[in-house]
Amino acid sequence: MQVDRSWKLGKAFFAVALLVLLGAFSTALFSQQAEQREPVPSSGDQPENPGPFATDISPALHSRAIRAAMHKVADWQLRRVEAQPPSRGWEFGALDIGLLAASRTLHDPRYRQYVVSVGEHYHWELAPFRPYAPGNDYAIAQAFLELYRSSHQEEEIAPLRRRFDESLGVPDNPSRPVWWWCDALFMQPAAGTMLSEVTQDPRYAQYVHREWAITEKLLYDTQKHLFSRDATYLDKHEKNGGKVFWSRGNGWVMGGIVRVLASLPPNDPMRAHYVELLQQMATEVASIQSSDGLWRPGLLDAGSYPLPEISGSAFFTYAIAWGINHHLLDAKIYRPVVDKAWRGMIAHIYEDGRLGCIQPVGAAPADYRASSSYVFGVGAFLLAGSEMDQLHQRRLW
Repeated sequence: MQVDRSWKLGKAFFAVALLVLLGAFSTALFSQQAEQREPVPSSGDQPENPGPFATDISPALHSRAIRAAMHKVADWQLRRVEAQPPSRGWEFGALDIGLLAASRTLHDPRYRQYVVSVGEHYHWELAPFRPYAPGNDYAIAQAFLELYRSSHQEEEIAPLRRRFDESLGVPDNPSRPVWWWCDALFMQPAAGTMLSEVTQDPRYAQYVHREWAITEKLLYDTQKHLFSRDATYLDKHEKNGGKVFWSRGNGWVMGGIVRVLASLPPNDPMRAHYVELLQQMATEVASIQSSDGLWRPGLLDAGSYPLPEISGSAFFTYAIAWGINHHLLDAKIYRPVVDKAWRGMIAHIYEDGRLGCIQPVGAAPADYRASSSYVFGVGAFLLAGSEMDQLHQRRLW
């Protein structure tokens, strides 16, 4: 009897072990197939020796100098992304938006054609739905929408519209925001307002307004006029006692605000709110600008971070310059801010076109090498350059 029981237990154990092994094998096989189907390209690096800084660009604030710096950085980044498989991840979505801005400003079709090639490669489909961060996949959708504005090819936005239609049916839950991290306010909202603009269907913009309000209520500090990265940072503090406000996170938000405003009709009932939010954040950001024109990873404790952070700085420059160009921010007050920031960013371009001091993928202020360069920071720089060019384009000497 004991032998029979032991045999049965051994048999059961063997069956369980076999199932575990088969499960592990299936998971590994699925992962391998997924990697083969959609390789994950590098979004950046931070080499020990990036070479010397560029000597062939100028910090002068006129169109020719601004465009030369944009060309140098855009060409370097384009060579790198063309040498690897395309990506529709949020990191590259931000780059694609910047490349389209560069293509318009520099009258160079190569940057636009690269973005088209990415869309065609994926048949204009967004990345598979990820419940833990659903907003991230919409960054590249903004690029697809920009392409649609000129092509009017329905296939370029049909997958996006289907994804948004699915979201519209999900009830709001203030205790579990869809956009629970502040970066998401750049990723998805503008895709919704742009989709309403091109389809004349107000439901997408209405969805954006509802979800934005939930996230803002949770993460926006109405005293400091800055956003916490997510709810886990509401009570976190820097070494100097200041609250943790991440440079890039707040840069994402300001970039998201102006991109939403760019596609909202003048009579939209929420427009005034976004304008006020932009103005509040611009006032705070300008007040904490460092002497080199840039912002550190931790906005309220610059002394704890030896290097500036270019991606956040570039998004701030982009948003503030856009606000000046659209008469929402006082040029007398804010033009010196963006001029100083542009000069500061130019100082971090290397001889080969690498744009340094971009914090790698993360969720909070952190350290990195001066050589650190990542695609989303380049995208932000190109957006900033496009707005700076508009600000100074009449000065061509």
